[in-house]
Amino acid sequence: MTAAQRLVQLPPANDAPDAAGTACLELRGVCKSYGTGSQRTRVLRDIDLWIGEKEFVAIVGFSGSGKTTLISLIAGLIEADAGEVLLRGQPVSGPGPDRGVVFQSYSLMPWMTVRQNVALSVDQVFKDLSRAERRARVEKYVDMVGLSPAMTKRPAELSGGMRQRVSVARSLAANPEVLLLDEPLSALDALTRAKLQDQIIEIWGREKKTCVLITNDVDEALLMADRVIPLDPGPKGQGATFGPEFVVNLQRPRDRSAVNHDPDFIKLRRDITQYLIEAGQRAGGGTSGKVVELRPQVPTTSDEHPKALRSMKKRAPVQPHRYVEFSNVSKIYPTKKGPATVVEGFELKIRQGEFISVIGHSGCGKSTVLSMMAGLNEISQGVIVLDGREIDGAGPDRGVVFQAPSLVPWLSAMDNVMLGVNQVFPHLTRAERREIAEHYLGRVGLSDALHKKAAELSNGMKQRVGIARAFALSPKMLLLDEPFGMLDSLTRWDLQEVLMEVWARTQLTAIVVTHDVDEAILLADRVVMMTNGPRARVGRILDIDLPRPRTRKALLEHRDYYRLREELIQFLADCDHA
Repeated sequence: MTAAQRLVQLPPANDAPDAAGTACLELRGVCKSYGTGSQRTRVLRDIDLWIGEKEFVAIVGFSGSGKTTLISLIAGLIEADAGEVLLRGQPVSGPGPDRGVVFQSYSLMPWMTVRQNVALSVDQVFKDLSRAERRARVEKYVDMVGLSPAMTKRPAELSGGMRQRVSVARSLAANPEVLLLDEPLSALDALTRAKLQDQIIEIWGREKKTCVLITNDVDEALLMADRVIPLDPGPKGQGATFGPEFVVNLQRPRDRSAVNHDPDFIKLRRDITQYLIEAGQRAGGGTSGKVVELRPQVPTTSDEHPKALRSMKKRAPVQPHRYVEFSNVSKIYPTKKGPATVVEGFELKIRQGEFISVIGHSGCGKSTVLSMMAGLNEISQGVIVLDGREIDGAGPDRGVVFQAPSLVPWLSAMDNVMLGVNQVFPHLTRAERREIAEHYLGRVGLSDALHKKAAELSNGMKQRVGIARAFALSPKMLLLDEPFGMLDSLTRWDLQEVLMEVWARTQLTAIVVTHDVDEAILLADRVVMMTNGPRARVGRILDIDLPRPRTRKALLEHRDYYRLREELIQFLADCDHA
């Protein structure tokens, strides 16, 4: 039985209160700007919201669209420029214990234990209770989030998921009327995130709180909420406002695998995603910064490479159908308790020009496999062969893109790419090397930002520079270690399209490590599913027989997409239960 199936049986979403019922929370014509004069930036405009008693509402949007400003207004942490925020018909004039807030960052006192962190809110709100009663209340909510065994531990001794559970317990222990969740799970890995989603829903059903969730994850919104409302960033400078609301009439409890078959879920997911994509386009490309429009993908041709690279002759691969070969690869670390085998007997053959996704739960050894391929981590047993040569260290024949792009902040985008180009192609003239850098920066849409310093670029633009730098080395192999994991959904979607566009022109052999099922399907020819560690190995390999070029919109409408998605979700669920 899954965690979701163990949830208390809740009423279906269509039993949630409507506008004729009792309003718990209302926003009427709310507007908010920051700055003064010519530096004034309008963030929110004409925000109207009605939330009923015990209703769970999810507000979806992208970084920079004003979601945190909205939650701060409801929490009373900032004041609106116009309009009003009402709680049970009374104006909100400041923060109070009637609204519990859980932020993305944990905000725990590092020198205090779990018990002491939760007691902070209990002691403040329930001063009239006896010490024993307050202690019992702390223990009740720590137990509710499953942390009783960690009662005396400090935050530094807890995982990210456990820290966030402490934050949830602290908010609930104050007995708020409204629980405000500001992207509380976005920094967590997929498995921990799924478990906490289930736990929050279970607590919501038990405690009967009105709940507002801010998220950029459409799946999270649909699995948890009665209604999903997108925050539309609108044209630049006008401020964000609400788009159309989507009522989620899915029976509770909602199982991740089961909803994959539900036509209502599929339709809602497609409609919300499409609305967000179009909203991002209307706003000028979301948060990726100023980029040029990319040309449509076309098959590889010789003139798609800079002239300096076209003139360089490359030998034909030794075995194109076994271009990369992992043979019985293992990674063993010494520990005080003896050798610890993280990856054991990893076997995989990759064709030249193939795109492979590697997926699995956190800690299963995905990144370890990639780092051994990159030559950054020594292979304990077995061998990895690239184009007929054994991997025995790092080299420019493998371009690596990490989650953080690792740019030199005081250098321009051009200079950051040139660092690698100068090292790999010292025999070329300076003009030829600059041509290579400019070519690939143009390919990722940064022709207008060549001379901007890295510190001046958005996170999405920085990652574009990282992708350009990897391709500019003209490697035999492209290695991507969760390259979009730190980005919001819209920026991630943008960069997935960028990556596919450049890859389609170069046909580099590529491996991407990801925990995102949709990303794995979108990018890959095959998805390699790894079992849980320790002693992780290849569990299954799934062929992605979907036409290219691929777009997220086309993927959502393809008849085989949800079948492939279910196979991956089911494999991950089986690993979790094992």
